[in-house]
Amino acid sequence: MIRHLTESTFVVRLGRNNLQFQTGQFILLNYVGLADQREYSVYSGENDDYLEVLVREVEGGKVSGKLKQLKVGQEIGVDGPFGFFRFDPQKFSSQKFLFIATGTGVSPFHSFVRTYPELDYQLIHGVRFGNEAYDLADFEKEKVKLCTSGDEKGDFMGRVSDYLFGQKIDAGTNCFLCGNSEMIFEVFDILTGKGVPVSNIYSEVYF
Repeated sequence: MIRHLTESTFVVRLGRNNLQFQTGQFILLNYVGLADQREYSVYSGENDDYLEVLVREVEGGKVSGKLKQLKVGQEIGVDGPFGFFRFDPQKFSSQKFLFIATGTGVSPFHSFVRTYPELDYQLIHGVRFGNEAYDLADFEKEKVKLCTSGDEKGDFMGRVSDYLFGQKIDAGTNCFLCGNSEMIFEVFDILTGKGVPVSNIYSEVYF
């Protein structure tokens, strides 16, 4: 099943078929008949009886365009799970979490929150336009700060790094970053400059 969020972004829901994963991991999807495959972080929670991924259609993309055209009942190749961005809050001495994402990099954090709804977290999500706040209602409103660079429909107009620069961050916070490499490098420097130790920063780059 395909659920459209914007003109170019959509959620693909698949039968889970007993696939076990840890929230934060990714799977490889390939359209049957094509050799190409792409990595997608799991968007759904560990306890959901289905498997979801968040996809942004890439112009000329060999996989995303095909995924957008999927019909109910069609088969798709799934491999995995893979990845080391796995999340288990019980493994952290501090139960304070900060999630920072750009674009579809919010995907693993959506899975984190679906799996652990009682988390003490804050999400900073950077997008260009306010309508790109994918499934914002699935997060607790008071725990989300939407940063928009192309309109004023978010909570803050500007990039996530601009917003974060003016915030006080508890040095004991566990910080997870997911998005483009430029954001991750900038935010890493901002966090360490605010006293957050490198050991408390975890990142996953979306190209």
